[in-house]
Amino acid sequence: MRKLNDQENFWTGEFRDNYIGRNSLERLLGPYTAMWSMILRHCSSLPMTAFEMGCNIGGNLRALQNLSPAISLTAIEINAKAAKIAQETMGPHTVIHNCSILDFKCPENSFDLVFSCGVLIHQDPDCLPEIYKKLYSFSKKYILLSEYYNPTPVAIPYRNHENKLFKRDFAGEMMDMFPDLSLRAYDFIYRRDPVFSVDDCTWFLLQKN
Repeated sequence: MRKLNDQENFWTGEFRDNYIGRNSLERLLGPYTAMWSMILRHCSSLPMTAFEMGCNIGGNLRALQNLSPAISLTAIEINAKAAKIAQETMGPHTVIHNCSILDFKCPENSFDLVFSCGVLIHQDPDCLPEIYKKLYSFSKKYILLSEYYNPTPVAIPYRNHENKLFKRDFAGEMMDMFPDLSLRAYDFIYRRDPVFSVDDCTWFLLQKN
């Protein structure tokens, strides 16, 4: 069995359990629904299948389901407690795998939409090329990255922990790695939004050509 790296161990343990308590579904659902309503407007047709890398307790999955009830959803979540809550939240028609993205396997071109929201920022930078390859290969058409943006890689102290949060141009790196990806749309969400307040993030919708 593969040994988990430092980032993976960090998110399987007590810190992630506390993170769950700070981010309730009730608080997240409004902002996530608003974000996804913007994103889906830029898709030529509504995705019928979607895969989330790191779903936490299922906020993005619930928002997508509310906007597109017929969508078939699959996700992975490395933290067992969060995966259990997400599965209970979404019910039997959504498949939640309790594992790392580095261990998850599925056939190529399995999902119309593949996405990560606030997850790439917490990955070991040395593992990003492998993760990018997985996100690319899983997707039939769209890849959505909603992460903290910086034009150059930088590590940010995270709740008194070092090397647990990184900002960089994740979307740009994926487009450089896979030349057939194009930028379909992007936008910034501000933490001081008076209606749907959520952490600052920039989302990028990429399309396979």
